[in-house]
Amino acid sequence: MRKRIALSNLLVLVAATVVLAHPHFTKVLKVTLEGATEATITYATTPANELNAQKVAVGEFVVPRRPMLKLSADLKAGSTTLPAGDYTIGVIKNSDTDWTMALYPGTIPRGEKPDMAKLIKLESVYSTGMGKSDHMLIDIEPGSGKLENRAVLTIHFGNMFLAGAITDVQK
Repeated sequence: MRKRIALSNLLVLVAATVVLAHPHFTKVLKVTLEGATEATITYATTPANELNAQKVAVGEFVVPRRPMLKLSADLKAGSTTLPAGDYTIGVIKNSDTDWTMALYPGTIPRGEKPDMAKLIKLESVYSTGMGKSDHMLIDIEPGSGKLENRAVLTIHFGNMFLAGAITDVQK
């Protein structure tokens, strides 16, 4: 009898976990830039927990769930050249009210710290006034404000929104 009760409790617990859980997706976004360069973003959605962002130390490079950007050809954004290849997408905390988008060539093995000298910092705009995203969203879209007429890589995480230029002004 005890085994039957324990088993039924276990089944209820498993069923409740399945019902209360929500899915997370692997997303793949492909965009053609400057007429010929294919940019592909691959990432997994994750809940936007801004408390984790508050714990990040100033100067630290953060990679939320290891998102990747793949470029089929070189891109130029101001004085920054992004060679064709794979990049880990991340952000650097400058202060409690400012972040910078950065790319790391290749991947960073789990548990290892990136070589900060290899980071490619993008000209970035940070805002908390773009609404709320319950899950992390990464995209490539047209820039606005000081990044007007440029393609920008964006991360929206809770109330935090960051855009980093990946192309020069389009004519």
